[in-house]
Amino acid sequence: MSGVQFSTKDRILGAAEELFAQQGFAGTSLREVTGRADVNIAAVNYHFGSKDNLINEVFRRRMDVMSAQRLDALREALETRPGQLEPVLAAFVKPALAMSQDRHGGGAFIRVIARAYAEKNDGLRKFLSDQYGHVLREFAKAIAGCVPELGKEALYWRLDFLSGALTYAMADFGLIKRPSGVTETSHRSHAAEELIRFAAAGLRADPVE
Repeated sequence: MSGVQFSTKDRILGAAEELFAQQGFAGTSLREVTGRADVNIAAVNYHFGSKDNLINEVFRRRMDVMSAQRLDALREALETRPGQLEPVLAAFVKPALAMSQDRHGGGAFIRVIARAYAEKNDGLRKFLSDQYGHVLREFAKAIAGCVPELGKEALYWRLDFLSGALTYAMADFGLIKRPSGVTETSHRSHAAEELIRFAAAGLRADPVE
């Protein structure tokens, strides 16, 4: 693929990400995307084929990188600190928070994720499950090995809660804002450590009778 082709595709993805973050998937037209990206509709059709495929690719370009980072960190945790819960949680949490800090659209993508939770889009949910479900299953297996007393249902409830809390932290919606004089990196690192401790305590809590 030539540099011009890559640049065009990347501009379309960036424009789509920004508009989906602002207006949602249903509220954004391909014509708006092409206007923001300064390309014609033929370029979108050439690179993506349809709006649904464009939505999927907005997720893929971020999620592929984050998923690879998570799995690499998970393998290292299992090899170097087997049976320890906190390193497994760190492998799940830290790459996601690092992505949210990315100044090249990371913040917009977090809002896109929030849109995915809020809007009913069965095609997108199937795409995410098909492409990235294996990542969650690997983490579920690793966490189950650290808290063997938890049944499968309780484990998945708690993983859902962890994922929700992580998304909230990524979006920086919470009460704790970055103090003056504290770098964004330090603030995110502190958030990661607090979330890991919180999640570890929740996962180790006694199952509901």
